[in-house]
Amino acid sequence: MIAYLAPEKFLPELQAELKNIVAVHGNLVLTDGPIQTSVWAQNIWTNAEIIPFESVTQAAKALKSRGLLWALYSFDNHRRAQLIQDQLPKPRPRVMDFLSPLPKDPIGAWTLIDKNTLIASSETNSLFPLGAVAFNEDKTTPPSRAYLKLWELFTVYGVRPEKGQKVVDFGSCPGGWTWVLQQMGCDVISIDRAPLDEKIARLPRIQFMKTNAFNVKPSTIGAIDWFFSDIICYPAKLLELVLEWQSSGLCQNFVCTIKFQGGTDFETLKKFQALENAQVLHLHHNKHEVTVWIRKSSKK
Repeated sequence: MIAYLAPEKFLPELQAELKNIVAVHGNLVLTDGPIQTSVWAQNIWTNAEIIPFESVTQAAKALKSRGLLWALYSFDNHRRAQLIQDQLPKPRPRVMDFLSPLPKDPIGAWTLIDKNTLIASSETNSLFPLGAVAFNEDKTTPPSRAYLKLWELFTVYGVRPEKGQKVVDFGSCPGGWTWVLQQMGCDVISIDRAPLDEKIARLPRIQFMKTNAFNVKPSTIGAIDWFFSDIICYPAKLLELVLEWQSSGLCQNFVCTIKFQGGTDFETLKKFQALENAQVLHLHHNKHEVTVWIRKSSKK
């Protein structure tokens, strides 16, 4: 049995993409069959099992026999669930610095579905409790918290540009992504109709273009190593822009936020997923949006 934990507010999106659903407990969706590709799962429990028990102590022993470290997903029977969790070894907080090494010890996940039944998985697809990635944030320099999306992608998934590469940041205002890319040592062409935050605009290796991203032709910029976009626009419009740059042959590495206006645009989302070498995921720091990355290498 495989269980998929939806981010808060996005259970309908997760249910829409999964097959063979057998039960739903809170935001946890249980399925039969092999593991499925999921955009909307915050955490995938890869060897989930249903465990009956009579007492709090018995439940804690059952978990200890299956693994050392456990994260609790609590949606009901909160007090009883916490009493069980209190009998388990307490994991150290997994708060990351930007680009620091990932935790080494795996962490399991469990939940209480009624007073005497729990679901547990000693293995998940994340080294972070319930897939929740936390950073020691910089609360003074970046002008918005949007930078955390790139911190997560670069640190956790290893998708990042190299020092000295030429990158474009579309929809850059107020400058959170431009700041991260500049800190990576990249030469950044930052494009938006609104100006950058002044302290970001003063940084070296940043060229700002005050214009609409959709008016910028690839031939105007020339060859670049990476295309970044956090533009607020309809997904179909973003797809057109990505395809234009792909067809130009001037860029082969892309990182974009697909922002949904109103309802989730599943049709365009599937078109992004169908692009060669594309990976699409709802990062922990995404809101009603997902991140897509496309790399020159076929590795995902």
